[in-house]
Amino acid sequence: MATPRAETEDHIKLRFQIELEFVQCLANPNYLNFLAQRGYLKQATFINYLKYLQYWKEPEYARFLKYPTSLYFLDLLQYSEFRQELANAKCAKFVEEQQLLHWQHYIRKRSKLVPPTSTETTINSSSVPPPHLPMTGNVTKH
Repeated sequence: MATPRAETEDHIKLRFQIELEFVQCLANPNYLNFLAQRGYLKQATFINYLKYLQYWKEPEYARFLKYPTSLYFLDLLQYSEFRQELANAKCAKFVEEQQLLHWQHYIRKRSKLVPPTSTETTINSSSVPPPHLPMTGNVTKH
């Protein structure tokens, strides 16, 4: 039986960035359609990986997301019906249109209520929390 290696700081930061980028890609309905059409959303290991990524909903990780709708899609991807429907291009197009309508409405409403700010969270080695563990070896189905 192999013993787990200790992750270096560089490896932890790289893994954090890769997982951050992937979670943000989930905000794109066309990418979700791509994954569904190629059968990724039917694979048990991929579904377990999506469950593992739920830790991004915790505030210490969510603060790094530029596309918070990715967390909404991450939740929806936990349902087999949603994963199945995403293989249909018309469904993905509908989801994309609804997302755009939400953004348009939200931006207009928010601009009336909240003055714009110029603060942005940046990633540096001291502010990166370690990735959620365990992700070594095979992912087991819960």
